[in-house]
This record gives sequence, structure tokens and C-alpha cells, in this order.
Amino acid sequence: MRTHGILRQVDHRACVVPMWEIEKEDIDSENAGADEYAACFEDDFEDYEDDFEVCDGDDDSSNELELKEKIEELPLARKREIQEIHKAINAENERIGELSYRLSQKQGLLEGERSSETDANSSPSRAPVCGIFVDFATASHRQKSRTQALKQKTRSTKLLRLIDLDFSFTFSLLDLPPVNEYDMYIRNFGKKNTKQAYVQYNEDNVDRDIQTEEIETRAVWTQHPGEGTAVSGGSGSGDVREVAAAPKVNTPRLASFLRAACQVIAVLLEEDRVAAEPSWSPGAVDGTLAISDSSSQLNTNLPFLQDRKVSCLCASQVQRQMVVSVHGLPAAAFAPALDSRHVLCVWDIRQPSGPQKVLLCESKVTCCCFSPFKAFLLFAGTAHGSIILWDLREDSRIHQYVKLGDCFWTFRMATFSTDGVLTSVNHCSPVQAVESISTSVYKKQSFVLSPFSMQEEMSGLSFHVASLDESGVLNVWVVVELPRADIAGSVSDLGLIPGGRIKLVHSTTIQLSDSLCQKGCEFWGCTQTLNVKFLPSDPSHFIVGTDMGLISHGTRQDLRVSPKLYKPQQHDVRPVRVNVIDFSPFGEPVFLAGCSDGSIRLHQLTSECPLLQWNGSTEGHAVTGLRWSLTRPAVFLAQDETSCIYIWDLLESDLGPVAKQLISPDRLVAMTVVGEAEKTSGSFLALVLARASGSVDIQYLRRAWVAPVRDELRRLQRLLQEAL
Repeated sequence: MRTHGILRQVDHRACVVPMWEIEKEDIDSENAGADEYAACFEDDFEDYEDDFEVCDGDDDSSNELELKEKIEELPLARKREIQEIHKAINAENERIGELSYRLSQKQGLLEGERSSETDANSSPSRAPVCGIFVDFATASHRQKSRTQALKQKTRSTKLLRLIDLDFSFTFSLLDLPPVNEYDMYIRNFGKKNTKQAYVQYNEDNVDRDIQTEEIETRAVWTQHPGEGTAVSGGSGSGDVREVAAAPKVNTPRLASFLRAACQVIAVLLEEDRVAAEPSWSPGAVDGTLAISDSSSQLNTNLPFLQDRKVSCLCASQVQRQMVVSVHGLPAAAFAPALDSRHVLCVWDIRQPSGPQKVLLCESKVTCCCFSPFKAFLLFAGTAHGSIILWDLREDSRIHQYVKLGDCFWTFRMATFSTDGVLTSVNHCSPVQAVESISTSVYKKQSFVLSPFSMQEEMSGLSFHVASLDESGVLNVWVVVELPRADIAGSVSDLGLIPGGRIKLVHSTTIQLSDSLCQKGCEFWGCTQTLNVKFLPSDPSHFIVGTDMGLISHGTRQDLRVSPKLYKPQQHDVRPVRVNVIDFSPFGEPVFLAGCSDGSIRLHQLTSECPLLQWNGSTEGHAVTGLRWSLTRPAVFLAQDETSCIYIWDLLESDLGPVAKQLISPDRLVAMTVVGEAEKTSGSFLALVLARASGSVDIQYLRRAWVAPVRDELRRLQRLLQEAL
């Protein structure tokens, strides 16, 4: 029987498969791994797998013998049929081999080699031309193995779903929660000297039946100050939106901003008021002097300043627009709380309508000065020998309120006083001078007024204060700020006001009387000291003016200095008071000295005799005020006892003053200088003048004495070298 497909004979359990089908199936099964085709192929021959064997020209002889034995056992008719089937299969294989050989020749040698290699690799056990008999037993065994493996895999997957690890029981080997501060405190200190006294079992929490109606209650809570967003709540405020949120406010920053904003607004209002009403104060326009371009007047027509004369003026070394005026006792009684006290007013010349602070003092104030960095501390010396300080930052609520007319005024008492407290080191005679000592007080810095920040205020406390009395005792005090204020007062610091934080601690005492004794002075008695100034470049050095025309030079460490004394050009000793001394603010090692005989001396630190001395410039009248200009190194101003002002310009003339102004009929009592030293274009220089009537006016000098001259400092240095 000849066939081109798969022939199946059920009775004889034989099957003939063409060779090209077998090769295609073998290649697909081995190269692509088509297991599904093998399974389907097995289903077709599952009943005849024992009746077929794969044979080729290279089969073993044992297989041939077994085949012959099986054929001999069959009947003769079946043997003939099997032989015919074998013949048909061999004829078909030969024809297919010839056909494949012709096709390989047509496709070329390369393709034939590739096909032969593929055939050799895919089925290495069969010949390239001979016919192939399929071993269905091996395929069936392979499929059964795969089926068995698949069943085992499926069973294992199902079993794994049923078999699972049980994580329901867990335990911790070590549980150590973090210890808070309270537990740590109890662990260290809670068990010392303690024992268990009682135990509470909540037995008293019992319910009883009552006949009254139940009162509805609601639990609420609040917290002040709030530490978070919620500052209040309760049982009925479950909604977060209903909880009041505490605004996050930086109180120091807000206070600083409000202070600066209020100051700017006040200055603007003052400027608008002066521009709209230039004659708001009597004499504001007519009071302009010939040496001034313009003028203004501080409002001293306040109820508590009536009939009080000004005895002293002092300007801040840093904030040059800040001025303090010292007013004496009133000539007539006005208010019982104020009549027996001296008044000090702190002014900002840009706000002349009223003082910034009003201070009270029990004793007469003879001298005063501001703190070196910011004008928030004021020091004063009294006629009783005590040193007093005021902290201008203090809350006004701890001070005295007095209603005068329709307004309430805050009168600040002294923050600290040495009177009656530090008796062993306190002065026993009137204090002549008070000076703040700091290494950076004369450094160049902006004098623009800014709000006091905490950092700047703290830096301003790193300084000393020196006080000098007329007997030659120089005390040095340390300014100390306490960590917090005690509103109830301090038991140890008896001189400190309740609620105050600044106090003075005595540092050292220097006796100057021994160094001032000179030959020829015994006839005039003990030498008195009148004022003291510290060297800007080295605050350990100081100079002291006396009533004998001599200026003493010393150090706080009691070191040897040279020269020890600065003398006038006259070599004879005579009673001449050195009333004022002032150092140059431009870093030059020179200072001015004004004397009671009307002479003005210009000294260099390294020379005993003066570089220049003017004896008849004031016509013999005593010099009571002397100040360097803050804008020009070669300009200074002087005041004599006849209420006359002199302006000196050394570049214009070194023989005498270039301008003179008589103050009359309201004579001049005190004078100080204010101005902006750093601003070239917008700089100004003003004189603050206190009159005998108690009024205080501000005279803005002409631009010729304010605007700096080109190379002025170098020209001044050349002039001083020529004077040597």
C-alpha cells in the first residue's frame, strides 16, 4: 500500500508516516519545543506504541533479530501483509530521498550544507538519506514523564496553598521604650527618702440614685500662652476648625518694628508741623543767629519745666541727635511730687515738641554722659558724691505717673544709685566728671538712629564708667546687667530699683592727689581736679584738668607715662582752672584745653608744652565750653563766661577765631555740639544752646563751617608739624 500521509490500520496495529512529515515534526519538536504536538501525536497512537520500532540502515543486529522473531511468530497471511507494507514504505522513502537530493542541488551548495548540519544536529542518530522509523515508545515515555512532572507540580502548588507558616504568635526579645525627662528624674531622685504611704483603688467612685434632674455639663480647657495651634477646646469642640488658633507672633521683633515705625512717624509729623507752622514756638524764626543758616527750639514750655534753669547739656557720642538737658529746682512750687527733685530730659532734636524721656533725681546733677554704643543708658554724678544711672529701656509701668493738666507724664526714677550703699568706695566730695570707657566708642560708625535690638543692647554693656571728684579720687565702675529683673526688689543689691536689671560694681580707685603735688603749689593749697578725658586710641590712658593750669597724664594700671604733666607756655605756677578738655574726633593725637584765664591750648600727647596757645582770643574771659567740630578736623567752637561763641578755622587762620557771636539778652548758660559726621552731602553741624531763662534752642551752622575742605586733614597735620 502506498500513501502520502499517515496510514492507520486498526486490525494490524501498523502505521506508515512519510519521511518529510517525520523530519518536519522532529525539527519543530526539538527546535521550538512544541510539547503540545507531541501530546496530540501520542493520543493518535497510544494503543499501538508496542508494535512500531524506528529502524534505519545503522540499527543494531539485536533489534533486527527481535523483529525477525516477532515476524516469524505471526501467521503467514499477516506476514505477507507486513512485507508489503515494508516494501511500500521503502519505495516511498527512496522516492522522497531522490526528490530531496534534487532540491538540494537546486538550492545550492551553501544551503545544502546548512540543511545537512541542521539535520545532523536535530537528529544525529539517523542517516541523511535513509528512511526513518519513529520510536513512538520513547516519545510516549517522554510525554508520560512530562505529564507526571506536571501533576506533581500541580499537586505541590495546591499543597503549598494549604500549608502556610503561622505568624499569629509573636514575641519580643527586648522591649526598651525611650525614657522621658520625668521618668529619668524619678529614676534618679524619686526613690530617695520616700516610702509607699497608701494605695488608691477607686473604691469611692460609686453611683447613687438621686431624684434631681441631671445637670448637663461640658468640659472645656484653655492654655495661655499657647504652645501650638490649639489654645482651647473641650468635649463639644471636636471639630478642628472650631479650635481657636494662636497666632504666631515674634514679640521682640514686633516691638522693635513698632518702636521704629512710631519714631519715623513722629519725626515726619514734627517735620510737617514745623513746615506748616514755622512759628509754633516763640522766637523760632527770630532766634536765628548770624553764624547760623536756620534754627529751631526745643519745647521747654512744659508744666514740669516751668521756672527751672538748665545747668548742663550733654550729647551722645554715637547718636549725635540725642541730647540730655539737666534742669534745676523750680523757683516756685508747682507739684509736691516734683518740687524737691531735679529733672533731666532726653531729647531728639528731630522731635523738638517734647522730650523722649523724663528723669528724676533727688540730688543736684553736676555732670552726665550716655552709654558709648547706644543711648539707652544715662549716667550722672551728683553734688553729694553718688553715681546714678537710668535704663531708658525699662517699662514705664514700674515708674511714677503724674497728671499735669490733661496729660499723664511718666517720670523715671534712677535704676541704680550708689548713694548710701557703697559708702566705703563712694565719693566724699562733689563729682566733677563722669565718662564712659570703651575701646570702640570712637570707631567710625553710622550715627543714624535705629531701633534698639537685643544684640546691640547687650554689646553696649561691655564697658566701664569712670567718675572723678574734686579731691582727686578717680573711681572706675563696671556696668553689669542681671539675667532677669525682680519686680519685688533685690535683697543683695539695695541700690537697685525693683524691676531693674542694670547695676554698677566698683572696680578700682585711683588717687591723683599725690601725683599732682608740684613745687611751688604749697602756697595755693590742695590741687583740685575738674574734669577727666580718656584717650580714644587707648582708653587705659587718661588726662585730668586741675585748678592750677596743669593737665595730669596717667593710666589705670598706674604705669609710668611720658609726659606726666601738660603745662601752659607760662612756666610760673598760678591758679588757673582748666575748665574743659576735648579730644579730636578724627583720630589725631591732639586735644584742646580751655582755661579760666581765657587761654585756649592745643596739645599733642607726646609733648609737654602746647603746640599752639591763644591767650587773648576771648579778651581774658574764662572759657566755659570747648568742642571740636564733627564734620571738619580744623574747626572747633568755644564759649566764654560772657555768653559769647567763637568759631575757629585753623586752615583759614591760626592766629584767632574767624567768627564771633554774642548771645544776648538771654545769656548763654551751656553749650554742646551735635551733627552728622559721616554724611558728606547731607551733613550738618548744630549748636545746642541753653539760655538763662531755661529755654533750649538749636542753631544750624553755615555750610562754610560744615562742609569738609579738600585734603583738610592732611593740611592740618602739616600745620601741626610746622608748629613743633
